[in-house]
Amino acid sequence: MTTAWLPTRRTSLLPSSLLALVLLLGGGVPLYAQTIAVMVNGEPITNFDIEQRVKLNTLSGAKAPDRKAILDELIDEKVKIKEAKKFGVDPSASDVDQSFNGMAQRMRLSGDQLTKVLESKGIRPDTLRQRIKADMVWSNLVRGRFKESLQVGEKDVAAAVKEAGGSAEAEAFEYRMQPVVLIVPRGAPQSEYDARRKEAESLRERVTSCEEANSYFKSMRNAAIREIVVKTSADLPQALRDILDKTAIGHLTAPEVTKQGVEMVALCGRKATTVDTPKKREVRDKMYVQKYEAKSKAYLAEVRKAAMIEYPGGR
Repeated sequence: MTTAWLPTRRTSLLPSSLLALVLLLGGGVPLYAQTIAVMVNGEPITNFDIEQRVKLNTLSGAKAPDRKAILDELIDEKVKIKEAKKFGVDPSASDVDQSFNGMAQRMRLSGDQLTKVLESKGIRPDTLRQRIKADMVWSNLVRGRFKESLQVGEKDVAAAVKEAGGSAEAEAFEYRMQPVVLIVPRGAPQSEYDARRKEAESLRERVTSCEEANSYFKSMRNAAIREIVVKTSADLPQALRDILDKTAIGHLTAPEVTKQGVEMVALCGRKATTVDTPKKREVRDKMYVQKYEAKSKAYLAEVRKAAMIEYPGGR
């Protein structure tokens, strides 16, 4: 029998509730996995939790912060989740899984593949899920509780644009578009994509209005035309704006191969607008983020100050 499992002098000085938790966690679990670093509102954060977060942060490419920074991060997550529950913000496991899978997709992985990547590095998937959950609930809580104070006034946006040397009245456009697609079954050979691309190019030469586009694509087999979508310059990336600005009204953009098949956009209208511009959107988003971060920081400090945070072995 080793002495590693025996209560140390420090353990014997723990409050009875903490001692019971330590003993409960001891059965069959390596000692490092159940050593409590801090209790937050009655919930433990263990040294193993800290080690897991260090590995996760290292995997993401970030420089591994010191132990105190990691511990503060984990404490913040505990108080965020508890505060959110008070206001009914408590995502289900399926909600968290959906975000987990969404993160995997952005990395061009499946959820199972991301799980295997984490496990190969000695990281429990729940370590990432916990961080995702904390981010989800806190963002929803802050945006929901402080919606009014986070709003950015248009006069403030215009002043900021002018101060940056831009013009708040710079020309932008409102585009009316109808996406169209020549469907190609998934797994079809390249020759089928090539054939449909040629078909698309032929249609580009014939279509001169959205009425004609509707007539052609609604009568074609394995083709679809969607409802009209209205977007401003501020809603679209520069590359797409350039394409639309070079496309004549009523005509189709160049065909593009996608997962659905060969897609184009019928440009049904384009008119100048000063309602929103890319510069105004950029400035507005930046001002909103600044407001959000300031409010989030102040709110977190308030919630953390009210939390019960105990360090069994001292800091």
